[in-house]
Amino acid sequence: MSNKKFSLIDKLEVEHKLSREEWRTLLGGKAFEDGEVLQYAAKKARKVGDEIYGKDVFIRGIVEFSNTCNKNCYYCGLRAGNANLERYRLSEEDILQCCEDGYKYGFRTFVLQSGEDPYYTTEMICDIVNRLKTDYPECAVTLSIGEKTFDEYKAYREAGADRFLLRHETANPEHYGKLHPENMSWENRMRCLRDLKALGYQTGCGVMIGSPGQTVECLVDDMLFMQDFEPEMIGLGPFLPHSDTPFRDEAKGSYEMTLYLISLCRLMLPHALIPATTALGTIKPNGREQGILAGANVIMPNLSPVQVRDKYMLYDNKICTGDTSSECRGCIERRVESVGYKVAITRGDFKA
Repeated sequence: MSNKKFSLIDKLEVEHKLSREEWRTLLGGKAFEDGEVLQYAAKKARKVGDEIYGKDVFIRGIVEFSNTCNKNCYYCGLRAGNANLERYRLSEEDILQCCEDGYKYGFRTFVLQSGEDPYYTTEMICDIVNRLKTDYPECAVTLSIGEKTFDEYKAYREAGADRFLLRHETANPEHYGKLHPENMSWENRMRCLRDLKALGYQTGCGVMIGSPGQTVECLVDDMLFMQDFEPEMIGLGPFLPHSDTPFRDEAKGSYEMTLYLISLCRLMLPHALIPATTALGTIKPNGREQGILAGANVIMPNLSPVQVRDKYMLYDNKICTGDTSSECRGCIERRVESVGYKVAITRGDFKA
């Protein structure tokens, strides 16, 4: 079976797509337990990524500006139903100060991330984006603020937003229903992603690896969706439970499977911007370094004020909540260099 998987990895490297049956073969049979297959995929992925982006790893400074959310996703610690969470909101000036600090540390992309918080009106978001683009015209602004209408996405884009991150979580509608309450719609999530693409954003989708109810067929659906959608950014992280959610007792997602899927996504979409996520670093101390060696080329340190970081807990035991922004920046540089790569002081745009 390994030989068959090796040949499919070779085919993916050349053709950048596989059939449903081929994806089943590549992802089935506990593929992540075969170390030789994982190493083979990672070696190929590094080669492909290095040919396009060299040894550069792009850093994005995340500002988690609100942990208030009106959604009740079953997996997320920010869910509206979590009465144990102390909520916070940063002011516009707080957000701009975080980015000013980040600019001094060499960040040239700012990621504004929050729960789905209606307190921040379209006008407020547009004003923040516009001020950032005015103050730092050479920088990119990424938004990660959830499901919005086409007109809202259009307004943010016209204000200067460059990128938008919206994990699809799963491309399987039935699985989506197991992760979200009935008032949330898989069709709407897909509509949002299509709208973002149509408006010219560099668009990011992504998957929680090992989320409750996820099957091999779900992962096959994810790969086929991304193969067709061609996102500029792909976020892949292991599912990690939060103690104040309905999934508190569910098992963690597979670290090895996450690395494997990073490698396969690099081969499928060679130009994609793929982060080595904080969740990878949470599940294993050197997880982000191994993510880079599997084909990732982005790391997203935190620029949020230290006093609120431990309140933005999507899952338990999230790392780096006590470090200052400068400490995060220095730590990331050392980690990246330890595996033979270097932090690039640049926007780190998608290369078409």
